[in-house]
Amino acid sequence: MEMMKKYFTTIGKGHGAPCLPATEEDWKKWRNEPWLLQMCERIRKGDEQLKHRLPVWTPHCAEFKNNHRAIADAVKPLNRLMLDFDEKGHTLDILSRLEMKDEGLEMKAVHGMNVLLVEESVRGGTHVLIELPEGMEAEEAQKLMKEVTGFEPDKAVKDVSRCIYMVPESYTRYVSERLFSPEPLSEERKVKSEKSNSVVADSELRTQNSKVEPYPDNFEGIPYEKIIAEYWRRTGGEPTIGARNNRLHKLAANLRAICENEEEWLLKVMPRLGISERELKKIVHSACNKPTPGSQLMDEIVKKLHAEGPEDWDSEENSSCFTLPASLKKNLSIGLKESLVGVPASMHMPVLCAVLPIAAAYADQVEVQYCDGNIQKLGLMSIIRGEQASGKSVCKNVVDVWKRQFDEEDALARQREEEWKERKKGRKANEKAPDDPKVLIRTVPVTVSCSTLLKRFKNANGHCLYSFGEELDTLRKTNGAGSWSSKYDIYRLSFDSGEWGQDYNSDQAESGVVKVAYNWTMLGTDGALRKCFKSDNIENGLSSRVMVAEMPDSSFAKMPKYGKRSADDEAKIQEAVTRLRSYSGFVDTPRLRKAIEEWVEEKRVEAAKDIDHVKDVYRKRAAVIGFRCGVIHFLLARRETKATIDFAVTMAEYVLEQQIKAFGEALQKEYVEASEKCQRYGVNHSVFDQLPPVFNVDDLKALKHGYCTDQSLRVIVCRWRHDGWIEKTDSKHWKKVVVNELDMENQNATK
Repeated sequence: MEMMKKYFTTIGKGHGAPCLPATEEDWKKWRNEPWLLQMCERIRKGDEQLKHRLPVWTPHCAEFKNNHRAIADAVKPLNRLMLDFDEKGHTLDILSRLEMKDEGLEMKAVHGMNVLLVEESVRGGTHVLIELPEGMEAEEAQKLMKEVTGFEPDKAVKDVSRCIYMVPESYTRYVSERLFSPEPLSEERKVKSEKSNSVVADSELRTQNSKVEPYPDNFEGIPYEKIIAEYWRRTGGEPTIGARNNRLHKLAANLRAICENEEEWLLKVMPRLGISERELKKIVHSACNKPTPGSQLMDEIVKKLHAEGPEDWDSEENSSCFTLPASLKKNLSIGLKESLVGVPASMHMPVLCAVLPIAAAYADQVEVQYCDGNIQKLGLMSIIRGEQASGKSVCKNVVDVWKRQFDEEDALARQREEEWKERKKGRKANEKAPDDPKVLIRTVPVTVSCSTLLKRFKNANGHCLYSFGEELDTLRKTNGAGSWSSKYDIYRLSFDSGEWGQDYNSDQAESGVVKVAYNWTMLGTDGALRKCFKSDNIENGLSSRVMVAEMPDSSFAKMPKYGKRSADDEAKIQEAVTRLRSYSGFVDTPRLRKAIEEWVEEKRVEAAKDIDHVKDVYRKRAAVIGFRCGVIHFLLARRETKATIDFAVTMAEYVLEQQIKAFGEALQKEYVEASEKCQRYGVNHSVFDQLPPVFNVDDLKALKHGYCTDQSLRVIVCRWRHDGWIEKTDSKHWKKVVVNELDMENQNATK
């Protein structure tokens, strides 16, 4: 095979490292290597140490003398400029502003500059490689591209020896055919380039071991000053003069976990606090003198600041709402991504929790294997809670878009049913009643009667029904004649595809037994949630089967700003619905299954260490819910991607957090009361029976055989008094108020 043109070089780490010419074939092969994608994904999750192990290439030069990457040794400089945009998550925005639409596959020239390559960088920024027209300098090109894209490129990225970390093919958004046909610099431009770079070359020779890329001023999009400010807040505030050096050393030791243990990088990031540069260098050198162990504190700080979102870093009050990580939001599947268009970041999770049950209802013919080996359907229920005027209607608006196909089909079915009712009502006395059309109606009101709901189940032929309720309190008020109790059973059974039915002798009431498939989304206030899930209802299992999402606290907050979904966004949601409805039968998700199994085991260990029974209960079904959410993402994405796994784990984590927050205290109270009752009416009750009518603490100790401490005995006596079993006669004696069987026997024996 004839070798393709050499058009870039691959090098090792640092200036002066071996620099080898490569080909188009090499470039394409490396970018499709699975290990490259895995490394980049790990780096994006925070494993920064891997970055310097990535292959790199030089977009500004095709070959260097003696394979030595340096300005002075550039043999084949190219008429190109790599623009490096540090802002994360804007690659598609930049691409759209470059006007990609043109004849064939080639992008239009921008101010005479041909766009050769657009790709996401390792850290989520954007690389745009351009070919400069004759006479245009790098500074002018950078200025023009800032005007076109709205983002400012790194001004330092322009010398001929510049290298760029290689990214996988999936990170690439546009490649021009001209990329593989480089034109060398004209002689005039080559002379200018050599002159302009001579000063840089002199500096470069003095810093052969400096970093290839300029040090960023942020970590994963979070400015370092924000990270440091949060660090000081958590560790007692900025240090005073006496403790300054020690505290700065501890800060550097923590920061190096996210600054790759690079002293130069740390020196740029570290605050000075009035100390000399020389003294700070000593502190940083000492902190970097040992291998980087990582920093749990920094991980917590970064997680907190990510949850707040960039728009909140400059606000006086930071939101405590859980927000989707930017990388996950960017990689959401079709339908889910469009559901978040125009929605404030603090409301993303409530919106996702609102639409997932109806998405699962559309995929009602799918079966999946959970990590315990059982086959499941996609039963999901969610409650979006928030105070009045907290913006819950944002969830209704997107659910209305998802419901359109159900609504259109149900409208025709209801029309047939109404016509049947009219014919039945208008028939003559001796005329046979028309046959029941047994129409399929998928959406039912939350206030539907149990009899009508049973009829809908019987006519559903295995399809899942769906309800959307704007007010949870409306459901609670349908509690007449025990209907809430019946529906409570139906909801619990629907999660596990159980059987439910009723049997009446009357022809007027519906009878039968059906498999329950019923998903729903409800909105409600915290008060309505507490009334629906009282203490005696928490323990029966429904609370752990429901996704609970919390709207952001709107107390004294400014009015949120909402965007508008375009017709294209709504069309993509309809495409997602159609995609979900096209699936049937068993769908295998081995990677997703394994990830959820690992997550639920991790939570088991956490719960066991804390002896946390509440977490231990809720982790199990939170894992099931997260798994089912991941399956929906998988069906929409049509492949089991890393984003699918991240989405499932994120949903499981959020569901667990919200279930514990909403129901954990009540469930814990149930455990305590059950334990107390068991103790009170078991062992302690037999002790009570054996006590004389008037007793003191010594009598109690004798019966407990010394196995109880004085504190435990006091607790027992207090419980008896609280329950009205005894009353105090003096400082050391109590008298029984409850007459038990043993006392009756003693009284009879005396008589």
